[in-house]
Amino acid sequence: MSQVINNSLKQLGQMLASKQISSVELTQEYLRRIDALNPDINAYITLDKDKTLAQAKAADARIAAGKAEVLTGIPIAQKDIFCAQGWRTTCGSHMLENFIAPYDAYVIKQFDAAGAVNLGKTNMDEFAMGSSNETSYFGGVKNPWDRSRVPGGSSGGSAAAVAARLCAAATGTDTGGSIRQPASLCGFTGLKPTYGLVSRYGMIAFASSLDQAGPMAKSAEDCALMLNIMAGFDEKDSTSVNRPKEDYTRDLNKPLQGLRIGLPKEYFADGLEANVGAVVQAAIEEYKKLGAEIVDISLPNTQLSIPVYYVIAPAEASSNLSRYDGVRYGHRAKEYTDLMDMYCKTRAEGFGAEVKRRILIGTYVLSAGYYDAYYLKAQQIRRLIAQDFTEAFKQCDVIMGPAAPSTAFKIGEKADDPVAMYLQDIYTIAVNLAGLPGMSIPAGFSNGLPVGLQIIGNYFDEARMLNVGHAYQQVTDWHTRMPEGI
Repeated sequence: MSQVINNSLKQLGQMLASKQISSVELTQEYLRRIDALNPDINAYITLDKDKTLAQAKAADARIAAGKAEVLTGIPIAQKDIFCAQGWRTTCGSHMLENFIAPYDAYVIKQFDAAGAVNLGKTNMDEFAMGSSNETSYFGGVKNPWDRSRVPGGSSGGSAAAVAARLCAAATGTDTGGSIRQPASLCGFTGLKPTYGLVSRYGMIAFASSLDQAGPMAKSAEDCALMLNIMAGFDEKDSTSVNRPKEDYTRDLNKPLQGLRIGLPKEYFADGLEANVGAVVQAAIEEYKKLGAEIVDISLPNTQLSIPVYYVIAPAEASSNLSRYDGVRYGHRAKEYTDLMDMYCKTRAEGFGAEVKRRILIGTYVLSAGYYDAYYLKAQQIRRLIAQDFTEAFKQCDVIMGPAAPSTAFKIGEKADDPVAMYLQDIYTIAVNLAGLPGMSIPAGFSNGLPVGLQIIGNYFDEARMLNVGHAYQQVTDWHTRMPEGI
């Protein structure tokens, strides 16, 4: 049984269809692994074996009736930012520690409709605010490649679960790099779709104009199969894009002859660790062998993406998190004198330090006298950043570079330096500000730790991006590597 955990989603689907294995047996194997490894890695916040096995039994019945879809019976981990009916949904926060979701997020509903099995809810930085999964109320997550190091964030629990083979694949969300950066640090494939491609309904909001759900899996092909399930128009989300459904596997095997790859000079400047840069350059050389053409480009406003993001995202967080006041749901302080005292004590107790920091920044930049100087100016520069990409895509088909400036850093190493932590997302944030799709694929190792190659596509060009990632994975085996002892 244990050898099947490194199989692709397609292989697992074929095994289920041919009755080599049942969904219950496959699910039990993952649950056994979670029991053995999760106490140390801390990838999952909430498990409900009865619910999970009931879904697996229902999937087996569906397969037996000949009504199976591609992911029917396959165990998937869900980031604990998605509401799932009857499941505890915490968003990694004390504020929602005991919140039981009364409805399903769009993403959860899509996987349920496809017959996938929900293995559990994965750990994350509190309200998705962090790059290391150290801000979670439920404790930090350890990187399966080196348990003294972080897995990245905010989707660190999903990242560790995929890397440690504690699930067949997982969902994540990406506000400023929270799928791609952990994908780089943990050595798997993670994709952030075009803004609006996947509904945000039932996904607990951090920064509404930036948040986007996406797949986290072993390979580009696996991500394509998951995106087929996740993408789609949803009238319950005002930012959901109404466009026809696509098959994201359709172009996977297209040759790359003539593909134009743009290399931004800003992505290979100061701040990038030399060993990481060398791995990325080696991957680009592999693309040359596959027939791609390299084009030097510039994204001149890249350096402004961090300050712009840390004005816009906290401003939106300040607004979104104002709902957690102890009145309607979530944590409420036990002792207080009046309504204002209850608000203050509830929010002081319920939110962690990083969330409080961002609420304070956001409230400040939205305040009278500072709105024009900070928030409005940040939105203007955001437009310039998007224009940089528009100009770049006139010269190339995809853009490549590092997904993160370094390999996984030590737990606690950057905890007391917020700016150093924020700089982890230097190569990913601009993609969210522009609303573009981006992905990270495993490209090799530096000192035994994974390095990711970032691929950025034009709007709604996920099929081409997945083709580019898949072609590389056909001639390399980085995406099949597993941490020692796993």
